[in-house]
Amino acid sequence: MLYQLIRSQRKTVALEIRPDGTLLVRAPYRMTARDIETFLDQHQSWIEKHQKKVLEARSQVKVLSSEELRALARQAARVIPERVAHFAPMVGVTYGRITIRAQRTRWGSCSSKGNLNFNCLLMLAPPEVLDSVVVHELCHRKEMNHSPRFYAEVYRVFPEYDRWHKWLKDNGAALKARLP
Repeated sequence: MLYQLIRSQRKTVALEIRPDGTLLVRAPYRMTARDIETFLDQHQSWIEKHQKKVLEARSQVKVLSSEELRALARQAARVIPERVAHFAPMVGVTYGRITIRAQRTRWGSCSSKGNLNFNCLLMLAPPEVLDSVVVHELCHRKEMNHSPRFYAEVYRVFPEYDRWHKWLKDNGAALKARLP
């Protein structure tokens, strides 16, 4: 099985199917190549199912033109800062710079300096999906992890988080497949 391997200080293995259908494996430094292969064998059906899903999504979508992508980025540059400004007081945090990108792997991120990055493809999702990502990233200003305390804060501010996070998991590959 072909895959890209990224080793790091992490404690667990993570699998990601990229928008082009390739498999990305994130593994701890301490994990042997043999253990990685065993893990992949054990998760073969999951890998095949999700690769098929991603490739089907890619074949069924219209790829955005350069102009359409620029228009999405302009829309995101107007809308996202408004949503961040709306939710930041509810979370009780401040933030730095907001950057809009067209990304293949992330919907949003938060740096340790409080700078926020968002994917312009969020403009193609329901508004609640955008709000769930905004709240998620703002909550990282309090907790730079995905601990129970982090999620308690997310749910406090956005009780419907699970519903819209699931929407993004179910439909995100099709959105990312629209990137040129």
